[in-house]
Amino acid sequence: MYDFLTSHMWITYSITAASLFIALLRTKLLHNLKPIIIEGSRIPAFLSNFAPLTIGAITVFPFVITRAPKGTMTDTTRRHETIHFHQTMELLIVGMLVIYLYDWIKGKIKYRNDWESDVTPRGYKYESAGNKAYYRIRAEQEAYANENVEGYLSNRRRWQWVRKYNV
Repeated sequence: MYDFLTSHMWITYSITAASLFIALLRTKLLHNLKPIIIEGSRIPAFLSNFAPLTIGAITVFPFVITRAPKGTMTDTTRRHETIHFHQTMELLIVGMLVIYLYDWIKGKIKYRNDWESDVTPRGYKYESAGNKAYYRIRAEQEAYANENVEGYLSNRRRWQWVRKYNV
């Protein structure tokens, strides 16, 4: 009897917590949250060994981990990663991972033979189909398109990037 009650209590608490979080998302309270920045880390350099590009910074909710030495992270990178922080909050972490991976796999298949003639949002040539697939992830498209827009984070509309951009 105790196990039955305990398991139902946890389910009730989990549903309540999720409902509260979703209600907070609809307010401006979470809109003003900022990630915890960790500068001078070797994690992005290590992850670059497995990725189709060189990683300068990465968002692992609620952290932004960058290889830039302390105090040298650019406003552009900070804004780019903070956009990912908000995307992750909107999709309750797991949803972001699912959409991100889905978009990358879809792009890898879609661009397997069509990547050499185009350039990245920053004007560089794509290095591979995986590299182009990364830049075509919807979350990355929003971040790259708005990383130089100073007031973007305060005016950003939630969830619009999921519908606005295509792989």
